[in-house]
Amino acid sequence: MRVDDVVRIGLGGFVRPAEETGTGSPRVEPVFGYLARTPAGLLLLDTGLGEADEETDAWYRPRRVRIADALSSVGVALDDVALVVNCHLHFDHIGGNPAFAGRPIHCQRRELDTARAGDYTVPELVDFDGARYELLDGEAEIAPGVHVIPTPGHVHGHQSVVVECEDGSLVLAGQAHDTASGWSADALAARAPELGHQPPLPTPSPWMARILEFDPRRVVFAHDSAVWVP
Repeated sequence: MRVDDVVRIGLGGFVRPAEETGTGSPRVEPVFGYLARTPAGLLLLDTGLGEADEETDAWYRPRRVRIADALSSVGVALDDVALVVNCHLHFDHIGGNPAFAGRPIHCQRRELDTARAGDYTVPELVDFDGARYELLDGEAEIAPGVHVIPTPGHVHGHQSVVVECEDGSLVLAGQAHDTASGWSADALAARAPELGHQPPLPTPSPWMARILEFDPRRVVFAHDSAVWVP
């Protein structure tokens, strides 16, 4: 696989209320999943917007695309997916998980514990018939050249995926940052000393240096169609 071979699938979108954007205005945000071919088979990061309660739907006004339809639009069937990774377990990232009953879903142990504690996500999308979790306690190589890296920030249990490719590495960042520009600023903060900048300097995310060790060629995001390139 090459870094440009990652396949983005559109899973709908929602309207983030002004109370959450920090801009004073609501913002329409897409929801994306990503497909990458790995030595363990086809990997899917995130499965889309789940059915939520009336209050949540009224707050976010989601537009959903079923995971089967999203996959079909790029010529992939549900049975073609070998393993699922959720960047975290909020309802807009796990909506299609029940369609993968019996297949491994990789997430951080602390994230699953948080999801099961209540007042966090849609419980029926977490503990459904046939749910099979592969729980991780920090960084793990889940297949040759496929690394799951904890990237806390949006939530404590957030994780991203690094796929080593023929021509470099690809980062499926999920919601480690909401936007490519946010990621870019964080990456620059991590590299500021080596670029010759003098203090005072911004403090990068504690995990950014680890991600940059993989010398990523592409970084893609759950809620931004922009792609970060070095």
